[in-house]
Amino acid sequence: MAKVISLITQKGGAGKTASTNALTVCLKHKGFRVLCVDFDPQGYLSFSMGVQHNLPTVYDVLRGTASCTEAIQHTEVADILPADGLLGNFVYEFSGAGSERLLKDALAPVQNLYDYILIDSPPELGVISVNAIIASNVVLIPGLSDGYSLQGVIQVHETISRIKQTLNPSLVLGGMFLVRFYPREALSRTTWETAKLITQHLNLPLLETRIRHSNVISKVMTTLQCDMIDYAPKNTAVQDYINLTDELLRKGVF
Repeated sequence: MAKVISLITQKGGAGKTASTNALTVCLKHKGFRVLCVDFDPQGYLSFSMGVQHNLPTVYDVLRGTASCTEAIQHTEVADILPADGLLGNFVYEFSGAGSERLLKDALAPVQNLYDYILIDSPPELGVISVNAIIASNVVLIPGLSDGYSLQGVIQVHETISRIKQTLNPSLVLGGMFLVRFYPREALSRTTWETAKLITQHLNLPLLETRIRHSNVISKVMTTLQCDMIDYAPKNTAVQDYINLTDELLRKGVF
């Protein structure tokens, strides 16, 4: 049975999609069977993996017009259940009782086919993100190395905690981690110290691995649409994601 992990943020540009891509690739290279789910109407994760268009997406699975196995695409990067702009209709089409569990039910038929399922959710805390949280065993919170991002972490934590209490009591808050970290810059170092204080106050684990900034990550996802470990195994940010995966496995989060 796959362990389901969602990455949740409140604002865009916080490294959520890049981290979903990277962690998926890292787990794949360790020999695990991994599926990633693009659950963001922007479809950036799908784009980063070079999915084919005009084929079933997660939206079709939720509507019941395609099965999960029919919609999964096996790309050169990883297996992915893709999304496109039609997923934005979710808010309007699925509002009845039980709609918050649609993604959980949709993934049930393929959970025995994978070791891990990673969900990329939209950068807001609406019904789509709620579906991702309810479908998950673990939530991870990426944050930029700046003060504004840390404020968002507090709000995200409050929302996740409420959902955990009422709808998913077995949910594990796997922790937060910093992305686009500049070791030589005072702002990044100050943000790291502040993150320690905030996560301690929230009783939220702070992962030790910090993801350093690298343009290679953006190039791999937007231009090349390839496996970042195959392309640049010695890149600092790629190495950081490998170390983050090792930390999550070592701590039992993964």
